[in-house]
Order: sequence, then C-alpha cells, then structure tokens
Amino acid sequence: MPLTRDELGRRIRSARESCGLTQEQVGDAVELSRIAISQIEGGSRSVSSIELDRIAYAVGRDIKAFFADAFVEQDALAALFRTESQLAAQAELLHALQGSLALGREMTNLERLLGIDRAQLLAATYELPAARSRWDAIQQGQRIAADERQRLGLGLSPIGDLVELFESQGVRTGLVVLPDNISGLTLSDEKIGIFVVINREHPPLRRRFSLAHEYAHVLMDRDRSGAISRSENRADLLEVRANAFAAEFLMPAEGVAQFVQALGKGGASRAQMAVYDETDVVQAEQRATPGSQDIQIHDVALMAHHFGVSRISALYRLKNLRMVDEREFQHLKSQEDSGAGKAIADFLAADDPADEHEMRDEFRRRFLGLALEANRREEITLSKLTELAAMVGMDRQEVRRVLSSAGFDQS
Repeated sequence: MPLTRDELGRRIRSARESCGLTQEQVGDAVELSRIAISQIEGGSRSVSSIELDRIAYAVGRDIKAFFADAFVEQDALAALFRTESQLAAQAELLHALQGSLALGREMTNLERLLGIDRAQLLAATYELPAARSRWDAIQQGQRIAADERQRLGLGLSPIGDLVELFESQGVRTGLVVLPDNISGLTLSDEKIGIFVVINREHPPLRRRFSLAHEYAHVLMDRDRSGAISRSENRADLLEVRANAFAAEFLMPAEGVAQFVQALGKGGASRAQMAVYDETDVVQAEQRATPGSQDIQIHDVALMAHHFGVSRISALYRLKNLRMVDEREFQHLKSQEDSGAGKAIADFLAADDPADEHEMRDEFRRRFLGLALEANRREEITLSKLTELAAMVGMDRQEVRRVLSSAGFDQS
C-alpha cells in the first residue's frame, strides 16, 4: 500500500516528538521554517528527498525507516531522550549523537551491500539486581570485570589493544568530538548494533579508561538502549559501577599484587612463621629494612606503564587495594601533581604508551575500507564515497585527489 502524505507526516512528527525536538529545531537542521515543518507533519506540504534525508538525520533515523511497512515509533535516540530529558537543549551533544547514529547506519548499510554477515551481539550480557549503594555498585563492577576477564581468557595480564578486543566482541568503537564533560557514550540499536563512542578531545589514556567504562555499560546496562557518561554524574550508581569495572578490568587486583611483589614491594615490614612438628613449635621472624616495602613514585610510574593507565589511576588503584595508606597516597599524589611523576616516567622510558601509539580509530579505518570496496564493486558511487569519507572528517577534494592518485575511476 503506497505511503500517503498524511502518514509520512505523522511518522515524521512521531519521530521528532520521540526525540523531544521542537519544530523550530528540526526546521533549523533542515533549513526550513517552523511553519513548513508543521505543514509537512500535517500532510499539507510535500517533502523533497533532500529535505526528508535531513529530517531523518536530525531525528537520528535512516530515511528508509519512514517508508517501512511497520514504522518503529521508538529508536535508540528516542530511548536516550527518555533518560536524558535535557538532551534536546544540548546542541553540541545532540549533533554528536546524530552523527554517531548516522555513522552506525552507514556502516551497517555498507556491510549489507558487501554481503558481510556481522554478528552484532557477541558481547556477553550480565543481568544484575539494581545496586542498593555505592559499595554494592563497586562490588558488582569488580565482580563482573573479573568474570569478563576470565570469559575472554585474559588471565592477569595487561590488556593490549582495547579497540581490537571490543571489535572482536561485536562492539563498534569510534572517536567523536564530544562536550568536554562527556567521556563517552554507548548506543544500542537493533539496526546498527552496539556502538561505543569516545571523546576524541580527551588525552589518550583517559580515552582508554573511558573505553573500559563504556564496555561496562555494554555488558551490564544493555537494556537501557544507551548511556551517556558525564563527569557530573560520576556519583550515580551505574557510573560508580562502570568505573569500578574499568579499574578492575584494566588493573586486576591479583595482577597488581603480583606486579608489586615483582618489584620487591608490598610485603609486611615484619613477617612471622611457626613450624610445628607434632610435638612443639619453632618460631621464625624476618624484618624488612625500614622503608624498603614502601611504594615510591617510580613504582607507580612502572605500574601505570605496565597496565596502560594513567599514573593517577594506578595510584588510586593502589589505595583502593590498600597497598598504600592515606598518608602514603597523599605524598605520592603531591609528587604526581608537582610533575615529579612525569619526570620519573620520562627517565624510566615509562611515559604514557598511548602518547606514542594513539588509540586506533578502528571504526574509521574499517568504515573507509568498506566504502572503497563498495565503490570498487559499483555498489556505491564516487559521490557517495566522498560523502561517507566526509562523515569521518575527510575533505572531499582531498578524497578525490587520493582516489585519483590510487587509480580509482573518477567518472
């Protein structure tokens, strides 16, 4: 049955309202007046394919969704709006979300065109009761991190490439410019699968921790259809749980203990043992050299480098594992704040590993690779290829120049 103008208008209105957007906001995105949007929604004005494509982008939809036999009233962006009531007023974040969803849809379309049957939901799901307190949230996060490391066969070793690991679990990852107070976000949609987006503007090691944090949302909060990790919400139980997960996932307690012991640290200053021979007991005692077991700033630098985390993250992990007390923690933190930690790390050649090897934007590479292949097979035009490249920050003229030098047909 053909789609009537009235029904198309109703679908557009439903998609807009589910995202909490006003007619003015959609009109600004489409470069139409509020009255024109109202007329389109009311069925009294036709809408061009270009206008409809822009409307679809504004409401986080694929244009084909408006012509489906069964229109889905609620999608991933709408689900986020239900939990983030002020989202419509945050233009920068809304734009990032719209762009992320569009990228996810285009990736799915490219895979479909190339006949790639990608398993979208390989990542495990852990169903947990709602945390009752921060302590409860921390316990849950740490337990699931240990379980997930075991499921993935990671043992106690440091995790190398998180992007590669998560991609192997069907979790797409991407770097997008987000507001500074947002470290990352997770989107889960039946059309695009699971998409984790990290703030491109944050330092590399922070992005690495954010990846682990968002993976916690993938594993434990998938029923929410999405999550936005804001600095001002760090005390929320779900965020506390995700941060506890990230710390344990990147720096497993037993692995940290083994590493510290390998440095000759972490033992008691005074150790006693008793040997019993069924008749009597022989006591033995050993005292460590005063101060020899104290963890120093160079130990923190080595540990941070080993596990691929920031020195401050390593320091808080040592504190939470009670390997340093409050006095020692404050002393070490003051050294880090003064720049001593960075100086020692440089001296040890244990500077931030991610500064040398940037977190790979695997999504961007795969996205462009598939686009090139789709163009080679004539599944998409050169114009579409340049459009897709522009979505991941490539200049259209530069794309054409590169393709020409590589021998691609520019006709």
